[in-house]
Amino acid sequence: MRCLVTGVAGFIGSHLAERLLRDGHEVCGVDGFIDYYPRWIKERNLAYLRRWQRFTFVEGDLLNLDLLPLFEDVTWIFHQAGQAGVRVSWGKDFVRYVDCNVLVTQRMLDAAVHSKHIQRFINASSSSVYGNSVVMPLAESLVPHPLSPYGVTKLAAEHLCNLYFSNFGVPTVSLRYFTVYGPRQRPDMAFHRFCKALIEHQSIHLYGDGQQTRSFTFVSDIVEANMLAATAEKIVGETFNVAGGASVSLYEVVRLLQGISGITTPITFENEQHGDVRHIFASMGLAKRLLGYQPTVSLEDGLEQEFRDIVALYPREKLSIAESQQQIVLS
Repeated sequence: MRCLVTGVAGFIGSHLAERLLRDGHEVCGVDGFIDYYPRWIKERNLAYLRRWQRFTFVEGDLLNLDLLPLFEDVTWIFHQAGQAGVRVSWGKDFVRYVDCNVLVTQRMLDAAVHSKHIQRFINASSSSVYGNSVVMPLAESLVPHPLSPYGVTKLAAEHLCNLYFSNFGVPTVSLRYFTVYGPRQRPDMAFHRFCKALIEHQSIHLYGDGQQTRSFTFVSDIVEANMLAATAEKIVGETFNVAGGASVSLYEVVRLLQGISGITTPITFENEQHGDVRHIFASMGLAKRLLGYQPTVSLEDGLEQEFRDIVALYPREKLSIAESQQQIVLS
């Protein structure tokens, strides 16, 4: 298959493109290198992809690119691009969220209407659409009530997918990701910050009391869900939760990382942030039934893989002797 992956230099997009290439597909990747975090990190994510002859890369803003040539002969579209981050989606920055998460998705869908070969358009959505629900586990049948501007834009993108499916037959599927982690995780995300604090012997900062719970999902399980969504029958127009197997508190995650790293640093608690949801626990019945999805990576194994990656990401001269010894242990 010829595949298009947007946001290919990002956390999930780069992993997904690698899986597609390993499975024998041709991949065109697009990324605009939005300055949400340093470009060198995204270039690192692309390094492996660039080795493949079946991979082509286009740098550009999806708001302005001519999309029809990119869609030519494409069978699967994996729309991973977007502006992430719940806490910074308020105020003047909301414009960027509307541009990247809503307007870009509309342009992509509109181009898909005029493309002849598309068999699946997979939209990356988020558990943020649910908001602070008192009903657990969170099932796709619940009426979404986003608690942040970011969640509003992801829900709007889902609605656009449903509209283009209903009106024009674009074969859309939306996947609601639940707190994805693993190697290459964005530096603004909690686990990345925790790992970096540990290797630099800095305090770990938790918002609120640290007892917020999430259904953490390892990145390879997210990739598998995308592959299943591309190939499963009779699922176009559907929306699915994609999550890990357990709901765990952030405080417990910190303790697990301290055990994995062998490093203990102070934990400080800060004010709760606007838009942060207290508890998130996903129902995966629909994904299991229609996609055959089943998460396979345990939280402990996934955290160890992410810690290894964070140790490798930052300059060695910043590591103390104790940290260097820990690196050897983990090798």
